[in-house]
Amino acid sequence: MLSQLRLTFGGRAPSLLSGSVSSDNTSFTAHLTNRPLPPLGGSSTPEGVIHVERVRVLSGTVMNEAIELTNYGTTDAVVPLSISFASDFRDMFEVRGLKRAKQGKVETPRVHKNEVLLGYIGLDDVARHVRVAFSPMPDKLLADRADYSVKLPAQACVSIYLSVAVQVAAHKGEPDIHVPQSTHTVTELHVSQVDAARPRVGRTAVRAALVDAHLVMRERRRASARVRSSNPLFNAWIDRSQADLNLLTTDLASGPYPYAGIPWFSTPFGRDAVITSLQMLWLQPGLARGVLRFLAEHQAMEDSAFRDAAVGKIMHEMRRSEMAATGEVPFALYYGGVDTTPLFIVLAGAYVARTGDTQLVDELWPALERAAKWVAGVCDRNIYGLLDYQRASDGGLANQGWKDSHDSVFHADGRFPEGPIALVEVQAYASAAFDTMAQFSMLRGQSDDAVRYTQRATAIRACVEDKYWMDDSKFYGIALDGKGDLCRVLASNAGHLLAFGLPSRERGEAVARALESTLFHTGWGVRTLAAGQPRFNPMAYHNGSVWPHDNALCARGLARYGAKAAAVRLLQALFQAAVNFDMRLPELFCGFPRRRGEPPTAYPVACLPQAWAAGSPFMMLEACLGMTIDAQKREVLIEQPMLPEGIDWLEIGDLRVGDASVSITFRRVAGKVVASAEQGDVRVIALL
Repeated sequence: MLSQLRLTFGGRAPSLLSGSVSSDNTSFTAHLTNRPLPPLGGSSTPEGVIHVERVRVLSGTVMNEAIELTNYGTTDAVVPLSISFASDFRDMFEVRGLKRAKQGKVETPRVHKNEVLLGYIGLDDVARHVRVAFSPMPDKLLADRADYSVKLPAQACVSIYLSVAVQVAAHKGEPDIHVPQSTHTVTELHVSQVDAARPRVGRTAVRAALVDAHLVMRERRRASARVRSSNPLFNAWIDRSQADLNLLTTDLASGPYPYAGIPWFSTPFGRDAVITSLQMLWLQPGLARGVLRFLAEHQAMEDSAFRDAAVGKIMHEMRRSEMAATGEVPFALYYGGVDTTPLFIVLAGAYVARTGDTQLVDELWPALERAAKWVAGVCDRNIYGLLDYQRASDGGLANQGWKDSHDSVFHADGRFPEGPIALVEVQAYASAAFDTMAQFSMLRGQSDDAVRYTQRATAIRACVEDKYWMDDSKFYGIALDGKGDLCRVLASNAGHLLAFGLPSRERGEAVARALESTLFHTGWGVRTLAAGQPRFNPMAYHNGSVWPHDNALCARGLARYGAKAAAVRLLQALFQAAVNFDMRLPELFCGFPRRRGEPPTAYPVACLPQAWAAGSPFMMLEACLGMTIDAQKREVLIEQPMLPEGIDWLEIGDLRVGDASVSITFRRVAGKVVASAEQGDVRVIALL
């Protein structure tokens, strides 16, 4: 929207007192105060007598702001207030550091009454405009600044309002600044109380935007079961995580879709959305339905080396930016992710098991078959029958698993491997995908296909046990290179094997013990890379940091292999980390060992909020509670539930099971956690 928005009094920025986001993420409020102000036809104003409250709310494509000034002094004041603004229309990839040989045309700003129109015609022939409006009318309005001389009597308050509206459309000439533009989008999930004729700027516009934003968030909250506990801090973490997911979720024609993260990845990603949907599946299965439909609609239908596309692949990333549209980067619709396609199939299977909605499988069956055919085709070309990757063009991602930085896969001596590369966790996804296709095939009466899919899944599991296991380390290596040589590196990737049930019991338990050791566990969570490994760096993006979503999958795996107490400790560690991050887990944080009295070390450019970080506590909680939901049987199975320390009871309210619902309460009783449920149409089986 804007590259600059700055408030000053007499050329000096006010002092920040505090800032916070509302509990449902609908508004941001900042409290500030003045520095000493020079006399303007009267006496000077000392520091700290004028309180400034700034409230911002984003609704649709409009940001509204209210600036309220209150004079707590004993004399009247005249405040020279300026609001500076600018928009450089830089593409996100430029912001991230890419240099462009050529740029589009920045239009001359147009000023009319209380509005300024900033414009840019991109090389993609798309017109991007930003309309900045003020109320009341500024004393002076320039192309980059609004000036006010605010007369502020003692013990009185005055408000100034501004709005920033974005318009993006194919270039058809300049928009008329005199004609009102409707920039408000009404979703299908709510009926907006605000229509296109609402005031562009002012008190009414701010209130209307708040009402609209609250309505959207309320509807998204209602789509999920409720989690409440005896611990107020834990509740705050759960509520913030749910609110962050609601903020990141966009209502598309195919259904709700969680965008990956703010600011760098506020766009559809395939892998992130699938993992987030798996995290939330037990509480909010409708999210998975929307994700599956969207990904099926954007499945690759042709091969493209530039986009790393092949028929049947599921997209990795979609962007609508100028550089993507012009082909300067391949990310308009990019398929360079080896794991998204098998995970798409896995999510479909998990969704059906959770909901019993076999009609969606019928709807998606052609896409599922194309996806399975692509996975099988790649496996057939690999010397061991494994799912591998190698980028098809220099502009694509060198590494195409979830750890996709250039240095995230390497040999024990630090050398980078030659491709194609077969990541260990991807084999767990692939085998689970073939198992899912076998189940679907049996349901559809295609028994021969079911046998073939089962054989493929079995072969992959056997190969992983044979080729990746390191008997000296009692752990799995991170990858096989193109020559079939094992990258003998201890990384958290092996935890994903446990999450999807690939290893033998004995080996899975050995991996669980390693993940609990100080090689991996920092006290705040499990690192992506064990301490002492080559290229280990606790400040690196993928080589020693702590990723909440990675920990959630590890916790799921720990519980699956009998280490539920370890899963609870991992949940506890992430909860304690969240307390130090204002209850909002970032995309990642640094992997330094925990020290008494010190908080976890932040990773400075992590996305915050980020979808699969926000979804992490829910997957971890599901693992600790040992819950399995079978919609077709209207049944919830609870196996040996455990709760973190400091939580005496926890309730899952309005949990949908098929066409019925149930509320389940977990309580500590005589050293155990006991589950109880209200009487109803859902059968709850608890195994203690």
